[in-house]
Amino acid sequence: MNTLQNLIGGVWQDARGAGFHDVVNPATEEAVARCPSGSPEDVRLAVDAAAAAQPAWAALPVADRVARLTRWADTVAAHAGELAEAECREMGKPVALGTAFIGGAAQAFKVAVAEALDYPFEETIAGPDGGSTTIVRNPLGVTAVIVPWNFPVPMTLGALGPLLAAGNTVVLKPSERSPLSAARLLELMDLPPGVVNLVLGDSRAGAPLAADERIGLVHFTGSVEAGRKVGAQSGGLLHRSILELGGKDPVIVDAGVDPAATAAAVAFGAFANTGQICTSMERIYVHQDVAEPFVAALVEAAGAYPAGDVLGPLVDRRQRDVVVRHVTDAVERGATVRAGGVVPEGPGFYYPATVLTGVDESMLVMTEETFGPVAPVAVVSSFEEGLERAGASRYGLAATVYTTDPAHAAAARRIPAGVVWVNQWQGGGPERLYEPAGDSGMGATGARAAYDAATRPTSIHLAPLA
Repeated sequence: MNTLQNLIGGVWQDARGAGFHDVVNPATEEAVARCPSGSPEDVRLAVDAAAAAQPAWAALPVADRVARLTRWADTVAAHAGELAEAECREMGKPVALGTAFIGGAAQAFKVAVAEALDYPFEETIAGPDGGSTTIVRNPLGVTAVIVPWNFPVPMTLGALGPLLAAGNTVVLKPSERSPLSAARLLELMDLPPGVVNLVLGDSRAGAPLAADERIGLVHFTGSVEAGRKVGAQSGGLLHRSILELGGKDPVIVDAGVDPAATAAAVAFGAFANTGQICTSMERIYVHQDVAEPFVAALVEAAGAYPAGDVLGPLVDRRQRDVVVRHVTDAVERGATVRAGGVVPEGPGFYYPATVLTGVDESMLVMTEETFGPVAPVAVVSSFEEGLERAGASRYGLAATVYTTDPAHAAAARRIPAGVVWVNQWQGGGPERLYEPAGDSGMGATGARAAYDAATRPTSIHLAPLA
């Protein structure tokens, strides 16, 4: 069984820490690799390498950095299928779905780094007295990117693009559950040594990385609990953090929509990647006028996501236990299982596409992040009730509204969330700018905000010459 290595200063090398753990294929429950669990020494060496490489990387013309990063993106796109197979082995995502997401992420990476060509890294503003002020946006230096297990390649690319194009160097720590695809992603990289470094491990790598005083920004995607710790570490050092944490994304299905078409869209939003998407649809509020045909169509749509085929396994037994606990709690409190709801026999951490009705906010499945293929449906008497219940959550990552009413479409902006989609889940493009609300995180990302976060502005005022 292959033992994974860290990438430090352009050299693949054995970890210094003594701890290791197995990476398990969730479809077979078999170990597929041996992964270092991390150590402060590994982190120190990686930050050393990133710090040494940063001045030369920042000194390159922006166009040169963009060109090198664009070539890497093209290489990633050409190997999207291979990277998706690695994601499948480590966390169970179906290869076709993974390939599509990685191909899209490579293209988005190219768009994001190209933004650097027009970004105002330096601009001079003339003053009325004949003087001037020049605003220079310098890179932060060494940054850290800590990515989750559910989309290791796309999430890595999404975070790295602006950081690198702005002249920063990076220490990357993928989840200990999904290190294979991250390691392969960096094998495909052709950048100067030390510009991107890889440290594998769990909190034994993540905690010292966030606590290193040389890290100017931590870009973290993961749980609320871990995100609070990262934010506290960065805040204590007076350094920046971008935190994208848990979600409990609501969906409002208004009267007047096509029940069958909307149910098909909601099924994809709830069941894709076995519900293991930060913005999965986890709370569904359907207007009473269309509730009966909508639920019938959603139950039928759930049948198009058979476990082991379209629906991959959950990442591990621990995550499946969370899903089982949420469904069991809902049933005990009065919910009805309309589809799924039973752990299948055989190996692998599978769970079927599940539809629940008769749910309310007393149930875990409506208040805590489930991160599984469960679609809990609550019937509401009006769009306004759906809007109020959608916003009554400590989470605020994203939300989706399906409506044919222009006034209701406009009212969707009242939902406290970083992204609100109207009539198209996952809509929008590289122009999207958002910041999570509530316990879902902090720090604006997307478009030019990503470059604002990756740089520090300095103003140089030049008085009129005598």
